[in-house]
Amino acid sequence: MQRIRLCYTKRGRLRFTSHRDFQRAFERALRRAEVPMAYSAGFTPHPKVSYANAAPTGTGSEAEYLEIGLTAPRDPATLRELLDASMPAGLDITDAVEARTSGLADRLQASLWELRLDQVEPDEARAAVAAFEAAETVEVQRRTKNGVRTFDARAAVASLDVVVPTGEPGDRPSARPCAILRLVVRHETPAVRPDDVLSGLRVVADLAPPVPAAVTRLAQGPFDDETGSVTDPLAPDREAVEAAPSEGAPPAAAQATTAVSPA
Repeated sequence: MQRIRLCYTKRGRLRFTSHRDFQRAFERALRRAEVPMAYSAGFTPHPKVSYANAAPTGTGSEAEYLEIGLTAPRDPATLRELLDASMPAGLDITDAVEARTSGLADRLQASLWELRLDQVEPDEARAAVAAFEAAETVEVQRRTKNGVRTFDARAAVASLDVVVPTGEPGDRPSARPCAILRLVVRHETPAVRPDDVLSGLRVVADLAPPVPAAVTRLAQGPFDDETGSVTDPLAPDREAVEAAPSEGAPPAAAQATTAVSPA
């Protein structure tokens, strides 16, 4: 079975699609593209699709990942184009690579988020960020299915900065005051989400944006301790593919051998 890892986005209005909505759209795209999917065993077989750390409903993303299993080899680049053409605009398949290593989910160690705070002055946001970073712990509350939970939102935050709009995904210029935060959060337990950090800014500096923040995940992957950056989780697979021939291709010796009929 060939395994292909894909990167996809949630852009524009489709940031409000749930994970289940995406699953339905993706399975329809697999059928339209006539992808030779491998299926699970049992009374109700399902396509072998593994999702990794999907973003919450309502948040945009430039870096969502999944893995599919195929019964016949396919070129990843061609497969990406076919699937992207079969998906709704906004749910875009942006990258594909043959899986040659294990542990994709384990490599998703941190996320880089952009938080757009409309009608918030950048200087006000900088003061709140400074107070957040100066605090040893920032306790926030989140309502869960088991009730209200209190936890520290500070420990998982590797960096938090106020940045100038650059035109990257998520930036939307406006004449009104707007503060844009860049946030790197390690994926730890309990998981700290961007809205938890916003709650923490409210706790330490009484920062309360008058409109809901627009949140976009710009990247997720291995965390580089030296640079404090989030790196490409598909890089090990790309390197392995470059170092070895495709599993779906026959060995060179077999291609050069001509069958000889017995006399």
